[in-house]
Amino acid sequence: MDVRTKMQKSSPQLSTTSYQSVPTFPLHSTNEKAIPLLGFGTAEYPFGASIDTMKQIILEAIEVGYRHFDTAALYQTEQPLGEAISDALRLGLIKSRDELFITSKLWCSDAHHDCVLPALKKTLKNLKLEYLDLYLIHWPVSVKPGEYELPVKKKDLVPIYLKSVWEAMEECQALGLTKSIGVSNFSCKKLETILSTAKIPPAVNQVEMNPMWQQKKLRKFCDEKGILIESYSPLGAKGTLWGTNRVMECELLKEIAQAKGKSLAQVCLRWAHEQGVCVLVKSFNKERMKQNLDIFDWKLSAEESRKISQLPQCKGFPAGEFVSDDGPYKSLEELWDGEI
Repeated sequence: MDVRTKMQKSSPQLSTTSYQSVPTFPLHSTNEKAIPLLGFGTAEYPFGASIDTMKQIILEAIEVGYRHFDTAALYQTEQPLGEAISDALRLGLIKSRDELFITSKLWCSDAHHDCVLPALKKTLKNLKLEYLDLYLIHWPVSVKPGEYELPVKKKDLVPIYLKSVWEAMEECQALGLTKSIGVSNFSCKKLETILSTAKIPPAVNQVEMNPMWQQKKLRKFCDEKGILIESYSPLGAKGTLWGTNRVMECELLKEIAQAKGKSLAQVCLRWAHEQGVCVLVKSFNKERMKQNLDIFDWKLSAEESRKISQLPQCKGFPAGEFVSDDGPYKSLEELWDGEI
C-alpha cells in the first residue's frame, strides 16, 4: 500500500498538544511512535548564528505545541536541542522524551561506512539522548572526513559508496540507536540504488519542496515505494544559502492568502500538507510558530490547488557546491539524475 493510500485508509492519529493537534503518520520501518506531519527545523545560515538563543527558541516551540524537531550534525543545533529537551522535562512541558520525535542527519564528511556509527554516537552525546527517532544521510555526497561545513571544499569531494554507507545506517537501527533511517536530497535513481540491496528500506526522503518546486515525479516514486517525503524550505528559505524569495513573492499565493484570510506561509504549509507529506517549518518568532501550527482545520479549494499545481517550477537550491570537474559529480544533471 502506498503512502497516500495508507494515509487515506487509516483514520488520522492525532497527537494532542497544548496549542494544536498535529496529525501523525506511522513510518513503515518501526511499529513504535508515528511521525508528526509538522516538524520544527533548526537550520539557520550561517550555521550557529543563533546558538546562544536556540535553546530558548526550542523551549518556546515545545510550549506552543511542536513535538517533532529536525537537526543535523552540520547545523550546530544538536547541543542546544538536547539542552532544551532536558529543560522541558525539568519544567514539566513534557512528561517524557518519548513525547518528542527527534531527527538528525549524517554529514558528508561522515558518509563513509566506518564513520557512520561513531557519527551517530557523537550526535546522541550532543543531544544527551539514548536514541534518535530518525537518522538521515544528509546528501548523496561524501567528502574527506574531518570538516562540518557548507559549502564543502571541492578538493575534498570523493565518491560515495551508497551500499556500504546504507549498511552502516542499517546497523545503527539494528543496535537501537535510531528507530528509523532514511535519506535527504536523493533522486529516484539514487533511491533505486539503495533499494536494490537494502535490508531496511529508507523510511523518509527529506527534500526541498514548496509550491515553486513541487517534486511531482519524486513524490510519485516515493509514494509507490512507501517512502514518506519530508518537505524542507516549504516557504523557500529566503535569506539562506539554499533559499530563494520566489515563494514569498509569488502573486498567486498572495492572492489566495488574502482571499482566505490566511498568511502566505499558512497557504504554503497547508498546500504541502494536502500533498500527503511531512512539512518542516522554521520560525524563531513565537506568534509565527503558532500561526504555522494553524493549518489543520481548513482546506484549499480545488480551484486554488489547481492554480498552485500550474505554477512555473524552479529549484531553489541546485547545490552546485557538490559539483566539480575533478569530483564524482561533474554536472548538476549527474547530481540530481536529471531531476532539476
